[in-house]
Amino acid sequence: MRAITFAEYGGPDVLRLSEVPVPEPGPGQVRVAVRRAGVNPIDWKIRSGAMAEGSAPERPQIPGAEFSGVVDAVGDGAGFAVGDEVFGWSATGSYAEYALAGAIARKPADLSWEDAAALPVAGETALRVLRQLDVKSGEVLLIHGASGTVGRFATQAAVALGATVIGTAGQRSLNDVKALGAIPVLYGDGWPQRVREAADRPVAAVFDASGHGVLPDSVELLGSKDRVITIADGAAFELGLPFSAGGANDATPEVLAEILQHVGRGLRIAHGSSYPLEEAAAAQQESQAGHPGGKITLVVS
Repeated sequence: MRAITFAEYGGPDVLRLSEVPVPEPGPGQVRVAVRRAGVNPIDWKIRSGAMAEGSAPERPQIPGAEFSGVVDAVGDGAGFAVGDEVFGWSATGSYAEYALAGAIARKPADLSWEDAAALPVAGETALRVLRQLDVKSGEVLLIHGASGTVGRFATQAAVALGATVIGTAGQRSLNDVKALGAIPVLYGDGWPQRVREAADRPVAAVFDASGHGVLPDSVELLGSKDRVITIADGAAFELGLPFSAGGANDATPEVLAEILQHVGRGLRIAHGSSYPLEEAAAAQQESQAGHPGGKITLVVS
């Protein structure tokens, strides 16, 4: 099968379109013919070696965590059938024509392949942080980067909880943030005062999904380090603030079921560029440059 691989850490140029063996499902496993693969910042961070702590890859790696596709082979007791349309996380890398599934769920017929591949990582991240912040109905939540992939999901989920959301974004995205149910505020110099003017009561919690150096002012705005969480700014470690990063234990069928509940409520997804599998390097390069304007995906088949 065709797959994107890398055998050393480095820039996008280390990615190769390769021919590799098709993975075979064992007992309880499912193999999926991938239609779309999501591209996330964690993909290029792993490829760059930033997550490797100095060690080299033991063998060629296939990037990618999330996908949508069709079940084409199942092991005994897998709980899915050949032909099922699914989405979720890959256990073997999603930048490939076939992947063994991690946690997956059946894709609703009216959910596009593109939308389905955009949901697992952003949805799990947004819901995890909202739980960690313990956001409640009636509270004011500030979301930095409300127009980004995670920020959009978090904004809509928090509004559904009954929270008042103030979302920072660039000038061109303010109307979009407002359409998600949030109070839009322009980011950049002076943003804390603009947030104070926009809020009719104190901000109770801050979710930083942007990573643009907003943590010190966020703490000052809140008056405490409690209930400030970032998923994007490494300065959190120096400031004594939590940096929320998911792991394998967070990627579950239960989370996918919760994500589908939000889809059923009319969740709005913004898509950015779509690349063919062989142009994965360009897709990662755009992701690394920042501000893609929506979810980046790969068309696999």
